[in-house]
Amino acid sequence: MRIIISPAKKMAVDTDSFAVDGLPLFLERAQRLKAALQEMTPAELQALWRCNDAIARLNLQRLSSMDLRRRLTPAVLSYEGIQYQYMAPRVMDTAQLDYLREHLRILSGFYGLLGPFHGVTPYRLEMQARLPVDGHRDLYQFWGGDLARQLAAETDFVLNLASKEYSRAVEPHLPKAVRFLTCTFGQWKEGRVVEKGTMCKMARGQMVRWLAENKVTNWADIQAFDQLGYRFQPELSTADHHVFVKAGT
Repeated sequence: MRIIISPAKKMAVDTDSFAVDGLPLFLERAQRLKAALQEMTPAELQALWRCNDAIARLNLQRLSSMDLRRRLTPAVLSYEGIQYQYMAPRVMDTAQLDYLREHLRILSGFYGLLGPFHGVTPYRLEMQARLPVDGHRDLYQFWGGDLARQLAAETDFVLNLASKEYSRAVEPHLPKAVRFLTCTFGQWKEGRVVEKGTMCKMARGQMVRWLAENKVTNWADIQAFDQLGYRFQPELSTADHHVFVKAGT
């Protein structure tokens, strides 16, 4: 089993908590993206990043001195979004961290596919960014089927806890022999299940933590997830789409 999750926009440097476990698999491709970004003007980059002036200044500074091989942070510690806060890898024990190392993969517009302890440096590049590189119109075309092929070489079962922006870089390219199971975390509203961004991120992070705590590797066991008030809804689910609804909503 491989669990795929999205990255977070906010990133930090932490070279002390855990050791880096190698470099990203697609580092040479990331080097090409870095070169393409460094050729752009500040105005072009801010438009690509779709951010305010303060965030643009921070990322321009990062880009100007970016080194993809030194002063690296394990990916799972570098991303600081809500999902990662609920995953809370810093307080996991050794067995849980080993579970992440084996089963967790982070999708990235810049790095492609990351193991949780691959060394990264802060960057800003969302998968849906329209960055033409090497004759490709955008990042989806740039990465093509490479991320899916890497996952298929590792497993025949992908648990999708990524946002649609990132999962669409993988799902269309997976061979039929690889099962792709997506989880939805929602609440009842006006007779239907509605997903809310922040709540989904919390649930995805909590599910990763729960999976690690329980060393889950069988797809059937995923249905037992009951954290943050969520319960599996068999009548709303299919073999490829599991729906969890928050109790009391």
